[in-house]
Amino acid sequence: MDNATHMRIEDIEPYSGKSTIPGIKFRPAGRALRVTAWGMNVVDMEGGCTGYPEHEHSKDGQEEVYVVLRGSATMRLDAAIVSLKPGSMIRVAPSQRRKIIPDVDGVTLLVIGSTPGKAYEPRR
Repeated sequence: MDNATHMRIEDIEPYSGKSTIPGIKFRPAGRALRVTAWGMNVVDMEGGCTGYPEHEHSKDGQEEVYVVLRGSATMRLDAAIVSLKPGSMIRVAPSQRRKIIPDVDGVTLLVIGSTPGKAYEPRR
């Protein structure tokens, strides 16, 4: 099966370096699946976690899509508040500041990102 990679989300070892955030498991799904065309991560956030950083991607121009796999959360986009429920998706432009706050039961998100018009370069 050289042309396909199959695994469960739970089998992807979460990031454990100096930037680890308590209450968040950041799983490099794209790297684990050997995806080379775009970035892809699974983010598990415990209920009550507030550590997901408010950020934007103006410097690298990365556009992101968030897909809710389990649980629910609120995404703050400047003054706007978006409710994220299972099965919902949201595309966020590079310049848009965003912050995700999980609901009490937590949330699992598939996050896909790439820079429009630029070849993707996987991180090592």
